[in-house]
Order: sequence, then structure tokens, then C-alpha cells
Amino acid sequence: MSATQYGILVVEDDFRIADIHKAFIEQSEGFYVVGMARNGSEAKALMAQHAEAIQLILLDAYLPDVEGLELLWTIRRDYVHVDIVMVTAAREVETISEALRGGVFDYLIKPIEAARMSQMLTRFRREREALANRAEMNQDELDHVLARLQPGEPQRLATRALPKGIDRLTLRRVIDSLAAEQESQTAMQVAKAMGASRSTARRYLEFLVAEQAVSAALGYGDVGRPERRYRLLETAQGWLEAL
Repeated sequence: MSATQYGILVVEDDFRIADIHKAFIEQSEGFYVVGMARNGSEAKALMAQHAEAIQLILLDAYLPDVEGLELLWTIRRDYVHVDIVMVTAAREVETISEALRGGVFDYLIKPIEAARMSQMLTRFRREREALANRAEMNQDELDHVLARLQPGEPQRLATRALPKGIDRLTLRRVIDSLAAEQESQTAMQVAKAMGASRSTARRYLEFLVAEQAVSAALGYGDVGRPERRYRLLETAQGWLEAL
């Protein structure tokens, strides 16, 4: 498990959707739910009480007592350390444009696909970890952190140092393990196939999710509990050729 845990505040008036978000967050490595707010007043109260524990807010644009965009600007003014992701049914370009001007980390349109939520959380964790304890970055390093390369683009792999804890041989074994199966796999299944620990397999799988070479979605095991399942994407072929 990631040593750093990032706290999330879910601001959503539909308790069913909020519970879905919570279940997914709790299955995502490095994240936990600090609180759940059904309106703007509750969100402000939770932020005032738990500001230091919250690094990310999932914010709906439609709330019963305040416009989501109005709350966005309030949070931006009062809590500069917090990132915000709009999770909403609002598709209007005007709404999207204002949210982007407000500096949202991402904008997810309902209904949310699990793989898209996973991609966002993985990217958030990767950026936070990459920026931690760094005084400076060059352009190549910054472009990689901000995912400016095309999805699955591995052209610089031969010359680019992989992140700490990721080596080429093990990465190849993880990709090969997924490629050998038609069905999506859990981290435990990949770990058994490659003869490694579950934590090692998961670390490599999450790296590939961040690189958009693998998708991740919640599935349900034999006992009905949600589990994270991984599937190789076509973009992984570029990684295979580069490794």
C-alpha cells in the first residue's frame, strides 16, 4: 500500500451515487474518504473541520443549496492546497469552460466509468508523489508528470528512467501475464502468474494504468466484495515493443 494516504471529500446530493464513489475510492490504493456532503453547507462545514486531511474534492455541479461552480470558486479562494474534480451530469460547454478556468484537476461526466475514475485517481497520486520533495524539474520530467505524451506513447522509454520501484524486466512480466489471459485479472491473479507478491503486482499495474496501457475497473468476487480488475489495452503494444 502507498505510504501516503490522500483524503477525499465527496460532495454529491444523491446518496446512491455518493456511496458508489466511496466504494471505489476505498478500493483505490492511497486514498480514503474523509467525509460525504450532500450540499454546499455540509461541504463547507467539513472543509472547515478537516481542511488539513483533505487533498481532493469530488464535486457535483448540481447541489440543492448552491451552484457547484460557485462552491468551486469559494474552495479555490479559501483552500488553495486542495484539488477539485467535477463529477457531474453537466455537459454544457459554458459550465465545462468555467470549471477549467477554475483550475479543476479533471472533469468527469456522469455516468462515470470505473476505468475513467481509476485513471483520474492514479494520475492524481502520481502527480502528487512526483512533486513531493522536489525543488526543481526539467521540461521532460514535467511533461511526463503532467501526462503530456500521447496515451500509451513509449517512445522515450529507452532513454527515460522509469520511476523508482519500476524495472523493465518485471514490467514486461506483468504485461505478459495480462496478455496471456482473455478475462480481466486481479492483482493477486497477476502476482501468482508472475511469481511475485500482490503489492508488487499492484504497484506495476497501477503504473500501467497511469500510462494508459492498462484499464482498471471494479468487479465482484465470489463473496460479492468489490475488487479491482485490470485489462490490457491496445496501447500496451507500444510498451511491449519498447521493453
